[in-house]
Amino acid sequence: MQSWPGPPIPKLPGRGLPLRLFDSATGQVRPTAPGATARMYVCGITPYDATHLGHAATYLAFDLVNRVWRDGGHEVHFVENVTDIDDPLLERAVRDHDDWMVLGMRETALFREDMTALRIVPPRDYIGAVESIDEAVALIVALLDSGTAYRLDDGSGDVYYDVTRAERFGYESGLSTETMLTLFAERGGDPDRAGKRNRLDPHLWRGARPDEPSWESPVGRGRPGWHIECTAIALNRLGMAIDVQGGGSDLLFPHHEMSAAHAESVTGDWPFARHYVHAGMIGLDGAKMSKSRGNLVFVSRLRGDKVDPMAIRTALLAGHYREDRPWTAGLLDQAQSRLATWREAVALDAGPDARALLDDVRRQLADDLDTVNALSTVDRWATEALHRGGRDADAPRLVQDIVDALLGISLS
Repeated sequence: MQSWPGPPIPKLPGRGLPLRLFDSATGQVRPTAPGATARMYVCGITPYDATHLGHAATYLAFDLVNRVWRDGGHEVHFVENVTDIDDPLLERAVRDHDDWMVLGMRETALFREDMTALRIVPPRDYIGAVESIDEAVALIVALLDSGTAYRLDDGSGDVYYDVTRAERFGYESGLSTETMLTLFAERGGDPDRAGKRNRLDPHLWRGARPDEPSWESPVGRGRPGWHIECTAIALNRLGMAIDVQGGGSDLLFPHHEMSAAHAESVTGDWPFARHYVHAGMIGLDGAKMSKSRGNLVFVSRLRGDKVDPMAIRTALLAGHYREDRPWTAGLLDQAQSRLATWREAVALDAGPDARALLDDVRRQLADDLDTVNALSTVDRWATEALHRGGRDADAPRLVQDIVDALLGISLS
């Protein structure tokens, strides 16, 4: 699947610091320790609607991870999927009398436009579920052969994963069984399906149903489940013990817990990821922004209203990535004002020395992506430049490059 064009990233003097991130599995901020190439998998969209600000905030967070690693001298192998076959996509296509493939292609194209506008560094591998079906099937066959997966005997052709065969199941989310069951039911699971061994067992393969797309395979005709899709895509491109598996906090359970369990069962290795990293939710009118609630602010709509994408990016970075936080018109106004001040300051012929600013922003972002303080650090330099001036002719350009390379905000 085609990705999107990447923004140029200025090369900064010196080298960035090692990145520390909060790991959901341990509940601690811990150092990431990638090798020469850092490996990151971030779960992508199910393309049945446009990119909303909750999506944007998540992809911005992992864009910062990418940028900090690159500034620290690492190559980055970033992989992202597109769930271009799944129940929500099919349901939306039926509701709107649309072709599911056309709907998925249209919304994926719009997503690429939004990511380009927001200056997200693109993944090296951008993989659709449909194009990776053979990969998912190979894992399902292996799980069936090992007895870790089983077929229902109701003639449906459905295959499930037996969570009791996962020795460490639950280590990533740390949730109680009761909470798991609640979230499983809310987030695409089927705890009350008759014939399952365990209520938490997730679908690996959905046997063919009338009027649904399906594919021939050694497992039978049908299509893969959501979790095994990501497992296959990640394993086949990044292997085990990837440096970061990332996504929104609503993916912690069941999606990330299940995909990690699948990988660990099929390989016999542990852990799937060294860090499980989750971004907070963006709210509107006191509730999480989500398609099911219909309380969405779309990136494309804001762009259509001529809102500067850099203002959107700046507004979302004004809160810490792990925090649930609201979107307001005031937040966007503040971001636009902040951008105007920064742009005025870097347009000066000279300014205060910016080397300390570079050190501070690097340190702040290396500390679990502390964008709140990083933005305030740039504010202070801009205020001093505009009100007190400075003699360093190279400083404005350096600040422009710092903001661009590390925060992804273009001031040009």
